[in-house]
This record gives sequence, structure tokens and C-alpha cells, in this order.
Amino acid sequence: MLFLLASLFLLAVAVAALVFFPDLRQHLSQRLGASALQLQRQGTSTGEALRARTGAAGVLLGQEMGRWGGMAWRRRQLLALSLLALLLLPGAAVWWRLSHRVDSYDHTVAQDVDEHVAMLLQGEQLVPPPPLPPVLFSTPEVNEWHPLAQQASRQWELLDGDFRQRLLQVFRVMEARYGYTMVLVEGYRSPQRQAQLAALGPTVTLAVAGASYHQYGLAADCAFMRDGKVAISERDPWVARGYELYGEVAASLGMTWGGSWRRLRDLGHVELRRPGVLRAVGPGGGSAAEPS
Repeated sequence: MLFLLASLFLLAVAVAALVFFPDLRQHLSQRLGASALQLQRQGTSTGEALRARTGAAGVLLGQEMGRWGGMAWRRRQLLALSLLALLLLPGAAVWWRLSHRVDSYDHTVAQDVDEHVAMLLQGEQLVPPPPLPPVLFSTPEVNEWHPLAQQASRQWELLDGDFRQRLLQVFRVMEARYGYTMVLVEGYRSPQRQAQLAALGPTVTLAVAGASYHQYGLAADCAFMRDGKVAISERDPWVARGYELYGEVAASLGMTWGGSWRRLRDLGHVELRRPGVLRAVGPGGGSAAEPS
């Protein structure tokens, strides 16, 4: 193992020298080309000539090694920095990856609940708002940001009871504190619909059937109502600001906001994570990365 590491290190040194010293690279190419041409012209008629050429090649190699050593010594500071970068960057990358958790990849981690919000959750049971006409979800704006939204389920009763109450509290706080009226775009999602959305590509969802909290009634996609229409476009400053507030309120209620994800940000998505729920997916059943 040590021999392999040493070999790789020497190879990295040689490659770095050729990369950072263009004069060396050009000179070496010219000398080797001239040597090859000279050997070709001399021919290989006798063993004695072969030995002579071998000796000449050895002398040439010695000269080249001397030149390399001299050039490397003259540029030793740059070479030392290059080698230091080759040694430190992989270790730094591994350290950074281990010390920075990406929320979307750890579906077993739940969010802390604000104490004041916890008291609200123990109080009255909120009642879901009446359903909206499906035609409101068939506009080009809605389908741009949430494909096939008209076919989505908005049945509050299919959501997990605890998650449903938390989401209703989010709706209440958003309207009472910030003046945003929220609307449920999609709640429970069947495995068949999850597979249908996954087939549309990674810009829609990274989760296959069974790998999303939607299948367990623990996730929802939401938007806002403005002037009698569903406002969902993240390019709209008013909507974008609403989503930021929505994420803050949802996090205070112990939920995970899709806007905090690093790969596929989903500003309208919130979920209530529970350890072991997505682990129920069997081998080959899909990844829980950024369940949406």
C-alpha cells in the first residue's frame, strides 16, 4: 500500500512539473523527438550499435534528469505550493463534507420545535379550509412550477394528523402575522403519481415511488392566494418573500422546508420527518435524497 502511495505521489510530482513548467514540457518533447529520429536513422544492424545507442540514451536521460532537477530547484517554491495543494485539497474536501450536513440527505433528522409553538399545537384542533375549485390549479403559472397540479390530491384528511395540525398552524400564522393567505397545492401523493412525476426528470423530483414523505401523508406543497388566483411563481418578489417567511414558520413548528435543500430547492415544500419511515423502502426502491 505504501509503495502504491509513493508511486502515485511521484507520478503526481511528474505531472505537476509538466503542467506548471511549459518550457520543460516543450524542451523534453523536442529532445525526445530528436533522439527518436536519431535512433531511427542509425538503424539496428548489430548488437554493438544497439549497445552504443543504449548508452547514448542513458547519457541523454542523465542529462535530462539534470535539467529537470535544475529547473525544479529554480522553481522550487511554485512546485512546493503545487505539491502542498495536491496533498491538502483532498483532505480538506473530505473534512468539509463530513462537517457540513446537507438537510436533504438526512431524512431521519427532525427539526426542533419552538416552545411557544409547541403550546399552540397542544391547544385547539384547527379545521382545514374548504376545498378550492380545481380550475385554479390549471393555470400556466401553476403548472410551470408544479407540473400536473390539477390532478394532485388536496384532501386534508389524507394527511397525518400531527402534520396536518402543524401545517394549519403555519397557514394561520402566515395570514395573521404576515398577511399571506396560503393554499394547499398537493398533500398526499400516491406511489403511482410519484412515479409519474419522477419520470418527468430531476428538475421535478429526485424521489421515486415510496421515497417521498408525500406517500406517508407527511409532506405538502403550498402556494399563496392573491386576487383570487394561485400565486406560485418564485420569480415574483412578493411570492419569494412569502416563501422565506413560510420556511421560517414551518421550521419553528419542527418541519423541514424544501427551500433549505442544496440540490433541488423546492420553496413550496414542507415535510415532517420521522425516523424509519423512508427506511421502509426496500432495496432498489429509490433514494430518499431530497424527498419531494
